[in-house]
Amino acid sequence: MRKIILFNKPFQVLSQFTDEQQRKTLADYIQIPHVYPCGRLDRDSEGLMLLTDDGKFQAKISHPDFKLNKTYWVQVEGIPTREALETLRNGVHLKDGLTLPARVKTLEQVTLWDRYPPVRFRKTVTDSWLEISIRQGKNRQVRRMTAAVGFPTLRLVRVAIGHYRLGDLQPGQWREIKHLTA
Repeated sequence: MRKIILFNKPFQVLSQFTDEQQRKTLADYIQIPHVYPCGRLDRDSEGLMLLTDDGKFQAKISHPDFKLNKTYWVQVEGIPTREALETLRNGVHLKDGLTLPARVKTLEQVTLWDRYPPVRFRKTVTDSWLEISIRQGKNRQVRRMTAAVGFPTLRLVRVAIGHYRLGDLQPGQWREIKHLTA
């Protein structure tokens, strides 16, 4: 029977099971043999990761040819302009090429767990939250996209991969689910 694990990766945890530098990894949270991550999530990002023991399922989730939407809640410095939001929606020119169009909307209120250490607070600079869904997986893509339009990312939390949702999982928690088609 195929195993599928939903995991809420905490901030500063590597999305792999081993690390020569003794930093926190998936092994600090998940002790299920023979499961592997379906894609990556940067060490300084948080949120949903999928793990499985099924290689075909893993490839389907992580390979860009399947164009599975990955949705993020992104805290940015400042309040993005209409022009910046349109650029994100239409595709952003990065050093490694034009990104595919993203789905972007502003979020009025976001309720999340506290992050340690917390995001740096500055009295003179406002921040805001966006929901960004992308189908690509360029290195640090969402962070580079928001920076390119003038609104650097302060915090990034993946809340969905396709129809798989983070739900009420707290950082470091995981649950096994029944297989659904990706």
